[in-house]
Amino acid sequence: ECSDALHMAGRSRLLPFACLGFFGVLCWVWVSFASFPDDQVLPLEALDALDRGAFQPQSALSEMEFASVVSYRGPGNRDRRSNKELPILLWWSGGLFPHFPGDTERIDCATSSCLVTSNRKVQLYKRTTSIIFYGTDFRAYEAPLPRLRHQTWALFHEESPMNNYVLSHGPGIRLFNYTATFRRESDYPLTLQWLPSLEYLLEPVAVSLEEKNRLRREGLAPVLYMQSHCDVPSDRDRYVKELMKYIKIDSYGKCLNNKPLPEYLEDTATATGEEPKFMNFVARYKFHLALENGLCPDYMTEKLWRPLHQGCVPVYRGASAVADWMPNDRSVIIVDDFPSPKALADFLIQLDENDDEYAKYLEFKNPSRITNTRLLESLKTREWGVNDMSKPNYLNGFECYVCDQENARLAAERAHKKAPKMNQPPRPKMANNSHMGCPLPSPGYGDVKDLPSDDGWLQIWPQDYWQSLDQAEGLESLIRHNESDPSLLWKHMQSIAVSRARGKH
Repeated sequence: ECSDALHMAGRSRLLPFACLGFFGVLCWVWVSFASFPDDQVLPLEALDALDRGAFQPQSALSEMEFASVVSYRGPGNRDRRSNKELPILLWWSGGLFPHFPGDTERIDCATSSCLVTSNRKVQLYKRTTSIIFYGTDFRAYEAPLPRLRHQTWALFHEESPMNNYVLSHGPGIRLFNYTATFRRESDYPLTLQWLPSLEYLLEPVAVSLEEKNRLRREGLAPVLYMQSHCDVPSDRDRYVKELMKYIKIDSYGKCLNNKPLPEYLEDTATATGEEPKFMNFVARYKFHLALENGLCPDYMTEKLWRPLHQGCVPVYRGASAVADWMPNDRSVIIVDDFPSPKALADFLIQLDENDDEYAKYLEFKNPSRITNTRLLESLKTREWGVNDMSKPNYLNGFECYVCDQENARLAAERAHKKAPKMNQPPRPKMANNSHMGCPLPSPGYGDVKDLPSDDGWLQIWPQDYWQSLDQAEGLESLIRHNESDPSLLWKHMQSIAVSRARGKH
């Protein structure tokens, strides 16, 4: 579970920086690149090509179908510039470049056009106006420095917060001008990335309540837990272990295992596969423990949507405002609504023994019972699709968002430079904590002060969270001092630590 967001196998679906002062470092990003020396402008065609081998997608995007958008032109796009005149967007994470073959392509978006490339040799190129980073791969000690005055930074991060806590701190997220994350507040929200369609939710119940009750009488537990990624920030196993004292749970995978998988099934506990045999196996359970590996607003994965799809009831912990996205007010059981694991277990037992009350959690399968207008409107209006060839996938969609934003910014800069009294300069744009902002990890059960000092979770995740803040502040300092060597990060981090100890930071 590199991110707990592998893609649903067997379906080919996507279930896939105020100037140089104390408060920031970013306004200079917006200074016009007109002052950039022309002698650094090289023909893009003269640059050596990078590896042109087969495209190798990364973890959460391994099943995405990448359709070229070169043949698509947005209805408002009247951009007739040649490729040599277009701004360039550089994908810093080359392995995520959503075009192939080759490393460079023209994109014609809703209102404007750009060149996109994964060739890092264009980093210092005058026309390279924005660099796009994949959050999981973004490392402070590998950042492209110095940060050039004419370039913006864009962040694409749809995966677990545990992959990079640098992005959950103000100094880290403020490095970026545009964002696409699972948070609804981001510039290009990916909140419902794991929900392909309304029809996915409306699929008939896979196993009838009558059959589930028959299986219960034969000894099947009411609750399913299936995990093989055990040491995670949400500390979910600690909670499940306590819950097991009060209700029977069949636990497969490597975490708290008490039951083997049938021989005909692989250990898919960390996968998000929807292979029919696997789906039929897990659909037999009335309740699925749907516990995310990291807790953050709007971070919801297949752990939530899959049981809803199957007609099982998710017992959920993850996104704090998950109710904002549910089909109605009774379709999910939220762990944090209960004062203790015992109270949750008592509630589940009551539902298990009362068919009428249990069935109320499945009424959303009737379209007339889906009452959440936010959910319906978000599915209807999102511009990216899940293997919908009439829409871009969200990688192509985000790069087009950045393209249109950059062309608008550059046009505003030119207008201001030509007639400063008539035209205002473009307003600086900077991300903030609402674009990511995941909280400090806390124990899955109990109080952190009660944990022994040698507790494995305690030794890893709180430290990782605060060390990530140190790295974010260090990178911010590197940029503020116009450093060109990212390996100086540790020196800047040490300087900040000394200043903090002296009460000057």
